[in-house]
Amino acid sequence: MTPRLRATARPAVAATIAGRLLRHAAPGLPEMSGPGRETLRYTVDWAGPVDADLPDERAVQAACGLMQVHGRATGGPLPLAVDYASVVAGVLAAQGATALRVARARGLDLREVRTSVAQGALLAVGQYLAAETARDNSGSPEPDAPHAPVAASDVPQAGGLATLETADDARVEVETLDPLAWREFWARLGVAPALAGRGWLPFQQRFATAVCPLPDELRQAARRRTPAELRAAAHHAGVSLLTVGSDPAPAVRPAAWCLTPGPAPFPDARAHPDTAVPGPRPAVPVSGAVLPLTGLRVVESTRRVQGPLAGHVLRMLGAEVVRIEQPGGDPMRWLPPLAGDCSARFSVLNAGKRVVEADLTTGQGRDTVRALAAEADVFLHNWAPGKAARLGLDASDLLPGHPALVYAWASGFGDAFGDRPPLGTDYLAQVHSGLAAAVRPADQPPAPSLMTLTDVLGGLVCAQGVLAALAAREVTGRGSRVDSSLVSAAALVPRPAHRPRWTALDRPLRTADGHLYLGPEARACPEAVLRLLDGVDLMATEDLAARFARRTTEEWTARLAEAGLTATPVLTDLTALAHDPVFRAAVALPDPSTGHARPYAPWEFA
Repeated sequence: MTPRLRATARPAVAATIAGRLLRHAAPGLPEMSGPGRETLRYTVDWAGPVDADLPDERAVQAACGLMQVHGRATGGPLPLAVDYASVVAGVLAAQGATALRVARARGLDLREVRTSVAQGALLAVGQYLAAETARDNSGSPEPDAPHAPVAASDVPQAGGLATLETADDARVEVETLDPLAWREFWARLGVAPALAGRGWLPFQQRFATAVCPLPDELRQAARRRTPAELRAAAHHAGVSLLTVGSDPAPAVRPAAWCLTPGPAPFPDARAHPDTAVPGPRPAVPVSGAVLPLTGLRVVESTRRVQGPLAGHVLRMLGAEVVRIEQPGGDPMRWLPPLAGDCSARFSVLNAGKRVVEADLTTGQGRDTVRALAAEADVFLHNWAPGKAARLGLDASDLLPGHPALVYAWASGFGDAFGDRPPLGTDYLAQVHSGLAAAVRPADQPPAPSLMTLTDVLGGLVCAQGVLAALAAREVTGRGSRVDSSLVSAAALVPRPAHRPRWTALDRPLRTADGHLYLGPEARACPEAVLRLLDGVDLMATEDLAARFARRTTEEWTARLAEAGLTATPVLTDLTALAHDPVFRAAVALPDPSTGHARPYAPWEFA
């Protein structure tokens, strides 16, 4: 039968997500016999290799930078009101466990995998960490040299969200990747082209900076219009627009991924030694192989975050990844800040991938893709809906000639909007899935986090779908089509029926030298905290803030500890992750090959 997976004590949300994803993968895994029956263990805890006491989700968010990135647009560190890091860790645990199944079926002696919520959080902030630790490209100091400061222009400043308010107090999110469409949208609202142009750069850069300092004149122009007028302007300009609702429940609850088996394998395919089922390629020798996907090849044609991250995950698990780029290279390679001669944000997702350039608008370029896919185990793309069919590179085109291929499409909305979906980008996915409401407390207007939550989670879910298909292929010999989306990933995030109401103690507290986030015991028993403040009223927010601001973070941590309460210093400078000994085993320092800090792979296999 399928190898049993036994988990030790784990964070509850991460354990639930891992279990759900593993159950979703199980129907593709027929019963096995022989040595595959040994117990395969996966473990997920809070801190992992991070040398800190992190007792819950909020402590991880505080220590690992999620509060800092999420809160940039609204003026200071702020928790995500959902267990986002735990969900990421749950997907990582499922990936590790599924990769173990693939490894065991291929003859690798791997039996255990560990990950943590902290490693999930660090992976989620990896692009922001890379950008803020990128060295000036004028030189390459030695790895042990002092960290070069980031130019002031590269440091994001608080500047608001991209969400627009309307004349009747509705809230809308717009999206376009076309500067001409952007200009036309605002022209229909009576905004001069030059003024609209001032908003284009911060609007496009919000994916990288997590802030969107639009000129106030643009916000005022939107406030003078009704939602219907804004929708009409967006329609005529070719801009996507969705209304931001206040209901945190998902609009749809799709499966995390959909796996469709491919055609039957060729009659002369190799039979798996344990199952007698035809297999697609020889098992990898145990000698020298330490990662589950060693010896497998992934070909990807992806852009932005979701698709490249899926390929990055598979590469970290041992696969060779071949990246198809347009002639001259992906333009994202040169987006600042640069680390050496490459964008730091691009590098953190794509370093280590072999690049093949191909012009997909030509027959020769498409033939190049077909030839690469014919030698691959996985073909992965996140093209716009319909593009694969127009290019003749859909699953129905590639699988008949290569029935062992795993063909993966990572989309924005799947089939949620039929043939005419909005642009499949992170923030619109947050809106449609209800996540835009769920990530903020009840006293804040609903709005997407400008941290790319669904891009990261969508890439991880796509990779997990690929792993499930690879595991099934090892016992059936058949490839599959794997469909996932940003919306299917967002639906994984548990959220309450109503947005939570927070007190001052549920938010980061400003101290004399930083911010502090109270631990679960202190938040559950505010009276104990108030006693340390000489009985100040919890509702007297200004007085409470003033009392905390009188002492340093270290002093408050000590006083709380004396009262049996925990608290976590809030990270407000991501560059500190690269130099804090607490993160030494979880974050790699900048080196000559990358030029920026990056999280280590979020699993340990044994």
